Amino acid sequence: MMQSSTSPTTKKKKNLTCLLLFTASLFTLLFFISTTHTSQQHPLPTHPKRLLLHNHHPNSPSPPPPPPPPSVAYFISGADGDAHRLLRLLHSIYHPNNHYLLHLDRTAHHSQRINLVISIQAIPAFRFFDNVNVVGNPDFANPRGSSALSSVLRGAAILIRYGRSWDWFVHLSAQHYPLVTQDDLLHLLSFQPKELNFVNHSSYIGWRESRRLKPIVVDPGLYLSENSDVFYGTQKRLLPSAFRLFTGFSFADLVSSLDIKTMQSCKKKVSADQLEYQSTCHHLLKEKPKIFLKYLRTKNPFEIDIGPGSASAILSRKFIEFCILGSDNLPRTVLMYLSNTLSARANYFQTVLCNSREFKRTVVNHNLQYSSGDEFTNSEQRRIGTKDFNQLIQSGAAFASEFTLDDPVLDQIDREVLNRKPGRIAPGGWCLGNDDEDPCKVWGDSDILRPGPGARRLEKLMVKLLSNDTLLNQRCQYE
Repeated sequence: MMQSSTSPTTKKKKNLTCLLLFTASLFTLLFFISTTHTSQQHPLPTHPKRLLLHNHHPNSPSPPPPPPPPSVAYFISGADGDAHRLLRLLHSIYHPNNHYLLHLDRTAHHSQRINLVISIQAIPAFRFFDNVNVVGNPDFANPRGSSALSSVLRGAAILIRYGRSWDWFVHLSAQHYPLVTQDDLLHLLSFQPKELNFVNHSSYIGWRESRRLKPIVVDPGLYLSENSDVFYGTQKRLLPSAFRLFTGFSFADLVSSLDIKTMQSCKKKVSADQLEYQSTCHHLLKEKPKIFLKYLRTKNPFEIDIGPGSASAILSRKFIEFCILGSDNLPRTVLMYLSNTLSARANYFQTVLCNSREFKRTVVNHNLQYSSGDEFTNSEQRRIGTKDFNQLIQSGAAFASEFTLDDPVLDQIDREVLNRKPGRIAPGGWCLGNDDEDPCKVWGDSDILRPGPGARRLEKLMVKLLSNDTLLNQRCQYE
């Protein structure tokens, strides 16, 4: 029986050959890895635009990413016949990250609310993102009484309950319209502290304010099922001493509530040193000397302030929760006092903010709105028209009021500011569709913002408002 065998010399040759092959493979692999690593560490810019994208030192840290966009909770209110206006306003301020609550008060027939819901559900984006709701059991909301304030507080409470992620609360009426896109607004707000509250306010109580605050007023909308206007009691009451009242009325309210020609006539006749005792001019100088003399030094009354101190405001979620859920009794005390006051909604948030030690340092004396007049008086207001378009844009405001139904200036804002076509949502960075059709039929990342010229206008206003001199000198001052 034969047995195979291998000599020791043959085994050594095979082992040496394997070792050489392994070593060569290892060096080849190391050389390839080293070459690849080196090319990744030192890329050669071959295009001029690439230098703009990589203009920092290779070892320097990359710039921080932009802050995530905030979320805004909108409470949009209207009355009988306002469903179309609410729907148009919703299209102009819609963004998937926001929350929207629409309220048609009890003067509107229930069929109007049903048709409004049907119209909302017909829009694919509204239906998909499911962030638009309509109040089914509405309230009366008389702006001359306290029922309007009650309605706003209820709307805020609903948004707190169902919208857990929003940062600011904004109340708009059917007469409002935006002057910037939502991408513009959210971009600017993303760089602001989330505790800021933007609201017009003044502690000055003159003849006009006393006429509103001292009479005892009853709003039947709080307790009657039929619509009825406010009525006055036979007595008046003293202004409170436990807290300081702050109203939503400012100098621009005084200017816009009077005939502009009269104001200009006063300006020609009156100087800071000498006063011709013309009745209107003397009355202005007697009642509000600092404010009227400030007007004398300006060329245009609307350059002084954007709004008259309307009840509309941009309020932080923390402050809204303080008013609705807080254990401090100040919000309820002020609410009880103002429940029998004319135009309670124009005074409530201002008074609570400026009397709270926690929140008075968060107040910015501007509501980021352009307003044409006093929304709480019975006198006919000056409505915004196409002649005001340039003033609207130059103001830098985020919203404006008062607009009439389907005024041509709204179409001009849609075309030149919002890039919105009739019946469509104002496009933003989240809209990826074809511009020839409806760009918001195709959705992308809702956190992507594409701010435009409106953001620069709003930024200019914001820088002015948040400068140290303006912020400190106009915040909750006792006049």
